[in-house]
Amino acid sequence: MARLSDFSEAEKKHHLDKILDFPDFGETPIAEGPALAQRRVAIITTAGLHLRNDRPFDGGAADYRVIPGDAPAADLVMSHVSVNFDRTGFQEDLNVVFPLDRLRELADEGMVGAVADIHYSFMGATQMRALEAKARELAGLLKKDRVDAVLLSPV
Repeated sequence: MARLSDFSEAEKKHHLDKILDFPDFGETPIAEGPALAQRRVAIITTAGLHLRNDRPFDGGAADYRVIPGDAPAADLVMSHVSVNFDRTGFQEDLNVVFPLDRLRELADEGMVGAVADIHYSFMGATQMRALEAKARELAGLLKKDRVDAVLLSPV
Protein backbone atom coordinates (compact mmCIF):
# COMPACT_ATOMS: atom_id res chain seq x y z
CA MET A 1 0.00 0.00 0.00
CA ALA A 2 1.28 3.46 -0.82
CA ARG A 3 1.83 5.54 2.29
CA LEU A 4 1.80 9.31 2.44
CA SER A 5 5.28 9.24 3.98
CA ASP A 6 6.58 7.54 0.80
CA PHE A 7 5.61 10.49 -1.44
CA SER A 8 7.58 13.57 -2.33
CA GLU A 9 6.44 16.82 -0.71
CA ALA A 10 4.68 17.88 -3.93
CA GLU A 11 2.84 14.54 -4.18
CA LYS A 12 1.84 14.70 -0.50
CA LYS A 13 0.42 18.19 -1.01
CA HIS A 14 -1.47 17.04 -4.12
CA HIS A 15 -3.19 14.19 -2.22
CA LEU A 16 -3.87 16.21 0.93
CA ASP A 17 -5.36 19.07 -1.09
CA LYS A 18 -7.97 16.62 -2.46
CA ILE A 19 -9.35 16.22 1.06
CA LEU A 20 -10.17 19.92 1.21
CA ASP A 21 -12.62 19.45 -1.69
CA PHE A 22 -14.67 16.80 0.14
CA PRO A 23 -18.12 18.06 1.12
CA ASP A 24 -19.20 17.88 4.74
CA PHE A 25 -22.51 16.04 4.88
CA GLY A 26 -22.73 16.12 8.66
CA GLU A 27 -24.70 13.46 10.47
CA THR A 28 -28.06 14.08 8.84
CA PRO A 29 -29.14 11.31 6.44
CA ILE A 30 -29.01 12.38 2.81
CA ALA A 31 -32.31 10.61 2.14
CA GLU A 32 -35.07 9.41 4.39
CA GLY A 33 -36.13 5.82 4.18
CA PRO A 34 -36.50 2.52 5.94
CA ALA A 35 -33.98 1.11 8.38
CA LEU A 36 -30.99 -0.69 6.91
CA ALA A 37 -32.52 -3.99 8.05
CA GLN A 38 -35.26 -3.38 5.46
CA ARG A 39 -33.06 -2.26 2.57
CA ARG A 40 -31.75 -4.06 -0.51
CA VAL A 41 -28.02 -3.31 -0.82
CA ALA A 42 -25.65 -3.38 -3.80
CA ILE A 43 -21.90 -2.83 -3.83
CA ILE A 44 -20.28 -0.17 -5.99
CA THR A 45 -16.49 -0.22 -6.01
CA THR A 46 -13.85 1.84 -7.78
CA ALA A 47 -11.36 -1.04 -7.70
CA GLY A 48 -11.41 -1.63 -11.45
CA LEU A 49 -12.83 -5.14 -11.01
CA HIS A 50 -14.41 -7.11 -13.82
CA LEU A 51 -15.13 -10.67 -14.81
CA ARG A 52 -12.19 -12.46 -16.36
CA ASN A 53 -13.97 -12.66 -19.73
CA ASP A 54 -15.05 -8.99 -19.68
CA ARG A 55 -13.01 -6.15 -21.17
CA PRO A 56 -10.38 -4.62 -18.86
CA PHE A 57 -10.45 -0.98 -17.80
CA ASP A 58 -8.23 1.47 -19.68
CA GLY A 59 -6.64 4.57 -18.19
CA GLY A 60 -9.26 7.28 -17.75
CA ALA A 61 -12.14 4.81 -18.18
CA ALA A 62 -15.44 6.43 -17.22
CA ASP A 63 -17.70 3.39 -17.56
CA TYR A 64 -18.53 0.51 -15.23
CA ARG A 65 -18.62 -3.26 -15.27
CA VAL A 66 -21.43 -5.48 -14.05
CA ILE A 67 -20.52 -8.06 -11.43
CA PRO A 68 -23.10 -10.77 -10.72
CA GLY A 69 -23.41 -11.52 -7.02
CA ASP A 70 -22.85 -15.22 -7.64
CA ALA A 71 -19.60 -14.76 -9.59
CA PRO A 72 -16.81 -16.87 -8.04
CA ALA A 73 -13.95 -14.80 -6.62
CA ALA A 74 -11.56 -16.64 -8.96
CA ASP A 75 -13.46 -15.18 -11.94
CA LEU A 76 -12.83 -11.57 -10.85
CA VAL A 77 -9.74 -9.71 -11.97
CA MET A 78 -8.50 -6.20 -11.31
CA SER A 79 -7.33 -3.95 -14.12
CA HIS A 80 -7.04 -0.80 -12.01
CA VAL A 81 -4.39 1.36 -13.66
CA SER A 82 -3.18 3.52 -10.77
CA VAL A 83 0.52 2.99 -10.10
CA ASN A 84 -0.12 3.96 -6.47
CA PHE A 85 -2.49 1.07 -5.82
CA ASP A 86 -1.17 -2.00 -4.03
CA ARG A 87 -3.05 -5.10 -5.23
CA THR A 88 -1.76 -7.38 -2.46
CA GLY A 89 -4.89 -7.07 -0.31
CA PHE A 90 -7.16 -7.88 -3.26
CA GLN A 91 -5.05 -10.90 -4.15
CA GLU A 92 -5.28 -12.22 -0.59
CA ASP A 93 -8.94 -11.40 0.08
CA LEU A 94 -11.43 -10.05 -2.46
CA ASN A 95 -13.43 -8.55 0.43
CA VAL A 96 -10.76 -5.88 0.88
CA VAL A 97 -12.11 -4.08 -2.21
CA PHE A 98 -15.39 -5.92 -2.84
CA PRO A 99 -16.88 -6.92 0.55
CA LEU A 100 -19.60 -9.21 -0.76
CA ASP A 101 -19.00 -11.93 1.83
CA ARG A 102 -19.21 -9.38 4.65
CA LEU A 103 -22.43 -7.93 3.16
CA ARG A 104 -23.96 -11.41 2.98
CA GLU A 105 -23.03 -11.97 6.63
CA LEU A 106 -24.81 -8.75 7.57
CA ALA A 107 -27.89 -9.93 5.67
CA ASP A 108 -27.76 -13.33 7.40
CA GLU A 109 -27.63 -11.53 10.76
CA GLY A 110 -30.63 -9.35 9.81
CA MET A 111 -28.61 -6.13 9.83
CA VAL A 112 -29.28 -5.71 6.09
CA GLY A 113 -32.58 -6.59 4.47
CA ALA A 114 -31.26 -8.20 1.27
CA VAL A 115 -28.21 -8.33 -0.95
CA ALA A 116 -28.72 -7.32 -4.58
CA ASP A 117 -28.07 -9.89 -7.30
CA ILE A 118 -25.94 -7.46 -9.34
CA HIS A 119 -23.07 -5.19 -8.25
CA TYR A 120 -20.89 -2.70 -10.13
CA SER A 121 -17.30 -1.60 -10.50
CA PHE A 122 -15.75 1.59 -11.85
CA MET A 123 -12.06 2.27 -12.33
CA GLY A 124 -11.26 4.89 -9.74
CA ALA A 125 -8.14 6.40 -11.30
CA THR A 126 -10.09 8.79 -13.51
CA GLN A 127 -11.52 12.29 -13.45
CA MET A 128 -14.59 12.27 -11.20
CA ARG A 129 -16.59 14.60 -13.45
CA ALA A 130 -16.17 12.15 -16.34
CA LEU A 131 -18.11 9.52 -14.37
CA GLU A 132 -21.33 11.50 -14.01
CA ALA A 133 -23.16 10.23 -17.11
CA LYS A 134 -22.47 6.58 -16.29
CA ALA A 135 -23.24 7.14 -12.61
CA ARG A 136 -26.67 8.50 -13.58
CA GLU A 137 -27.21 5.50 -15.86
CA LEU A 138 -26.22 3.18 -13.04
CA ALA A 139 -28.61 4.93 -10.64
CA GLY A 140 -31.44 4.03 -13.01
CA LEU A 141 -30.35 0.38 -13.08
CA LEU A 142 -30.18 0.27 -9.30
CA LYS A 143 -33.67 1.73 -9.05
CA LYS A 144 -35.04 -0.87 -11.49
CA ASP A 145 -33.42 -3.58 -9.36
CA ARG A 146 -35.18 -2.16 -6.25
CA VAL A 147 -31.82 -1.34 -4.63
CA ASP A 148 -32.35 1.35 -2.02
CA ALA A 149 -28.88 1.39 -0.42
CA VAL A 150 -25.35 0.99 -1.72
CA LEU A 151 -22.12 0.04 -0.02
CA LEU A 152 -19.46 2.23 -1.61
CA SER A 153 -16.00 0.70 -1.70
CA PRO A 154 -13.66 3.46 -2.88
CA VAL A 155 -10.21 2.33 -3.93
